[in-house]
This record gives sequence, C-alpha cells and structure tokens, in this order.
Amino acid sequence: MGLGGTSDTAPLDVGGFEVGWRDAKGEHRRPLNETEEVEFETGLPVRDFPSYRGQRNFPGLYWSATTGGHVGFESWLERDHAMLLDFTPEVTGLLSQPLWLFWQNDKGRVVSHAPDYFARFEDGRGLLVDCRPLDRVDERSAAKFAVTRLACEAVGWGYRVVGMVDPVRMANVRWLAGYRHPRHATTAGMAERLMAVFSVPSPLVGQASLLGDPIAVLPAVFHLLWAGRLRADLAKPLTDTTLVSRAEAW
Repeated sequence: MGLGGTSDTAPLDVGGFEVGWRDAKGEHRRPLNETEEVEFETGLPVRDFPSYRGQRNFPGLYWSATTGGHVGFESWLERDHAMLLDFTPEVTGLLSQPLWLFWQNDKGRVVSHAPDYFARFEDGRGLLVDCRPLDRVDERSAAKFAVTRLACEAVGWGYRVVGMVDPVRMANVRWLAGYRHPRHATTAGMAERLMAVFSVPSPLVGQASLLGDPIAVLPAVFHLLWAGRLRADLAKPLTDTTLVSRAEAW
C-alpha cells in the first residue's frame, strides 16, 4: 500500500477518507463515514510485526487484561502505551495496527497510514493512538499525524500522538501490570475487606497487614490498584508507606 506523493496534506472533503481493516471474515475497505458500526477493536492487525536478526526495535506481544488476549507492539514505547491503555478502566477494547487510513494528497496520489492502536471506551468513543518519541517526529510523519487527527475529528474519535512516559509513573504501572491477571483476584470477601480498610488514604503495607501476612495480601492490593478500585499517587515511587485508598475517596 504505497504512500506516494511529496505532500501528505488532507483532502479538501473529509468524505474522501477511506478505511481498510481485517477481521475473521477477511479484508474490508469503505469510506470512513460509513464505518460507524464497525467494531475495529475486535478485528485483526492490518499488518504483521516482523522480527529478524539484528533488529533495532523490539517487537512482541503484550497480554491485555482488557481483551483477555495478546496485543502486538513494535517497540518498548508501544508496549508501554499498550500497557497504559490496558490500565485505563474506561477502555473496553484494544487492537494494535487496527486499520489503514487512506486519502489523496494535493498531488492526487493515494497516501496511507496505519495508526498504532485503536481503543474503545465504555461510552462507545473510539481513540486512535500513534506512538513516537516526540523528537523523532519528522515532517512527513507530522503531516500524516495531522491528517489522521482531521479524520478522527470527522467521525468523533479521539486521537493522540504519544511519546515517552514519565519514568516513575511507568515503572509503577509496569509493577502493577504484574498483577493484572485475574488469578491475582481474591475472593469477593477479601476484596471487600480491603476496600473497607482502605476507605481513607492509608499506608500500603501497614494497612494490608491488618488482614494477614502481607506476602499473601499485597498481590490482591496490587490487583485492585491495577483494576482501578484502589488508587495511589503513581507520580511517586510505590513504597511501603505509599498512601492507598478506595478510588471514590481519592
């Protein structure tokens, strides 16, 4: 699917955008304004994630608690943002390389762009995400990102170009992601007891130890923090004395 042209400026008519996507039934392509009912988050990636000897980036698969399946990534940066989307309680669906967006530039050549992620929110909103260190956004990429934003605005989706994440926050989210799997969920009774003891901001380990050996209780606390039922200030390193509380008390 060629990029073509020296200019990637937007078509004058937003109806000129087309979208290509894949699902279990095959490949599809339609005008963007005719895809309102398409559940892009349940489809298949539109392109592969190559892996080869000497590769400078780091592709792989991230297991998503949101989808119960794997989400592809092509760099550690993409992996981190997949994790952050997975960590967002309002996100209900997530797919990497979800679609091709097509348009004609001012030279009449077809331009295409495959954003890194499509996320669906619980209120039905869609979000396209492109991951790129902001100091590595060249003129051509910036033009494509600008057009992608116009396309998203035309259909009521959000759009973000995201770069490096605050390292402390990201380290905390990676730690909590280790407890994202449902196997770390405890019985409903224990979860409710944890919600009760953290009804007001309280020190992480000290309060958890009220319910038993911290080695046994803390995995459940971390799972509830991942799920968003408990909250803490993730802009600071998680420690024994980090204040944790129920989300509604935060």
